[in-house]
Amino acid sequence: MSLPHAILTALLEKPSSGLELTRRFDRSIGYFWSATHQQIYRELGRLEGEGLIRTLPSEKPARGRRKEYEVLPAGREELARWAAEPQDPRTVRDPLLLRLRAAAVVGGVGLEDELRRHLELHRTQLAEYDAIERRDFPPAPDRPREDRLRHIVLRAGIELETFWTTWLTGALEELAGAPDQAGTAP
Repeated sequence: MSLPHAILTALLEKPSSGLELTRRFDRSIGYFWSATHQQIYRELGRLEGEGLIRTLPSEKPARGRRKEYEVLPAGREELARWAAEPQDPRTVRDPLLLRLRAAAVVGGVGLEDELRRHLELHRTQLAEYDAIERRDFPPAPDRPREDRLRHIVLRAGIELETFWTTWLTGALEELAGAPDQAGTAP
């Protein structure tokens, strides 16, 4: 149920065409809620059909122009309702963790290489988040609440990537001293 709310949030921040929205999604909201372009376009049609958003009027002919969408009062009300609704934490569903569990049963050839690859991916993402924080959130005690909330979301991403880099580093260290499948040290 969160994709429509992610779209409403993005459109309230800035009315956009579907193409602009998917690009913005790839650069910001997509860091913590991913969706394909097809899912976004399908959801835009559904939200418009439900009267939560509308296509902005344009002087250009309908054929060949990009539709630009804005949120209607009903959409703002729905987003406010959803944002205030309690929600339990989600269970972690990460394929890497399941693969490690499976490797404990059937063996894991090349597992360390995959862990190193994940470590580099998480280090890269952490560096990107750190750069965004330095660029967009310099120390400012009088920052508006909206900016503080955006920064809190970014900090969650930073903390998650920090967790993963620390955990993967420890996992690789742990496996470096463990016997391999043949019962000998690697």
